[in-house]
Amino acid sequence: MSNKALLKSTGIVSAMTSLSRVTGFVRDMVYAQMFGAGAGTDAFFVAFRIPNFLRRLFAEGAFSQAFVPVFSEYQTQRSREELQELVDQVAGTLGVILFLITAVGVLAAPILTLLFAPGFTADASKYDLTVAMLRITFPYLLFISLTAFAGGVLNSCGRFAIPAVTPVLLNLTMIAAALWLAPYMEQPVMGLAWGVFIAGAIQLGFQIPFLLQVKLLPRPRWGWAAQGVQKVLKLMLPALFGSSVAQVNLLIDTLLASFLASGSVSWLYYSDRLVEFPLGIFGVALGTVILPKLSRHHASAETTHFSHTLDWALRWALLIGIPATVALVILSGPILATLFQYGQFDAHDVAMSTRSLMAFALGLVAFILIKVLAPGFYARQDTRTPVKYGLIAMGANTAMTLIFIWPLAHAGLALSTALAAFINAGLLLLTLLRQGIYQPRAGWPTFLVQLGCANLAMGLVLWFGAGDLAGWLHAEAKIKLWHLCWLVAAGGGSYLLTVLAVGIRPRHLLHG
Repeated sequence: MSNKALLKSTGIVSAMTSLSRVTGFVRDMVYAQMFGAGAGTDAFFVAFRIPNFLRRLFAEGAFSQAFVPVFSEYQTQRSREELQELVDQVAGTLGVILFLITAVGVLAAPILTLLFAPGFTADASKYDLTVAMLRITFPYLLFISLTAFAGGVLNSCGRFAIPAVTPVLLNLTMIAAALWLAPYMEQPVMGLAWGVFIAGAIQLGFQIPFLLQVKLLPRPRWGWAAQGVQKVLKLMLPALFGSSVAQVNLLIDTLLASFLASGSVSWLYYSDRLVEFPLGIFGVALGTVILPKLSRHHASAETTHFSHTLDWALRWALLIGIPATVALVILSGPILATLFQYGQFDAHDVAMSTRSLMAFALGLVAFILIKVLAPGFYARQDTRTPVKYGLIAMGANTAMTLIFIWPLAHAGLALSTALAAFINAGLLLLTLLRQGIYQPRAGWPTFLVQLGCANLAMGLVLWFGAGDLAGWLHAEAKIKLWHLCWLVAAGGGSYLLTVLAVGIRPRHLLHG
């Protein structure tokens, strides 16, 4: 796959993910208008975050990073029958393990709530509501993990669009649950929990026709002792932590936020959602596309192509990540006021969420770089190194949290997570350089200066165009939306024009 084909695949994933993120914003706007930011939404976000965290840890994190390289190795070096056998055995083994974990999670919901949100015990009704919703949402882990398994198969076969668009089904189901199911519940927010359960089943069923198309529909079989399964499990165990450090840090934020003012969990949630938008659209898309290619380069011992692919991905990560960071920091208040300041979500919620969004946004470049750099290890079936650096980053996050939480409250939690991501990304990059796995191609100093000029120009346009937050808080919805669209267009236009003016051309990024 050439750089042009890689960019095309990344564009497909980005487009599908954009659709997912946009519908996700609509979903969050419905949440904000109908439920606001209070005890009920805090309870739901914790009840959803626990299985969602485990999903990212097991499925999109450790499992995907371990399964795709092994799958690619079988694609390159084994017969079609052996590849089908691997899919069957992994599906059966994963399914049984996930079923047992799900059963334990439902039974242990009170304990999990105590572990993940101990501050909720101060409010018995809030704690009980979280437990009740967690028992409904926890099976989502089973459904969505099997969905991620199917996505790993499809991505490895070059079918990137379907796994990327699948989360749209979650968002649409959750919107429907909020609008039409919640009003019939004794506690309306319980409708969101049932929406999560239903969405998981729908997303899994959606994968089946496309697995049939690539002729790799699993026929689940228990295969714990099989060579391929053992290889996936061996790679997966250390990757459980290494690939999900950001999620662990966010979970620590949730735990500590449960002790802060009511609404803190929700403020962090809305801030994280906005950072996840560019991260998911480009960072996750880029990492998803390059992992199969890096895995095939490693299986074929093409070390030069391996390094060139990493170099190409890093340039794109900075080209998109830096302006996204600048824009989010400057426009944090206007974005939150435009998207969420309706119904129960008031000006105070906007102001509080703005603080944490600015802090989270500072780490966006690092979050994207981790998505690009980690596949450089996983493709070589090295899951231990990211674990080591993940431990260091999590320790740093915990230490910084204890420092920043006192003066900055919930925003201190976000800032600690952002700074820890830079530590993680820096260690990954230095190791790839030191081991000679990644050898930067010529032109990096010039490229960085060019990026600096372009981002400075964009930043000035956004800074002078945004004005004071107070104006946004009191403006009508239509005026805010028009103003924000104008700012995004002006900022994006100034960035693109400056990028071209300083000499960056599309062919440079296509061919390195």
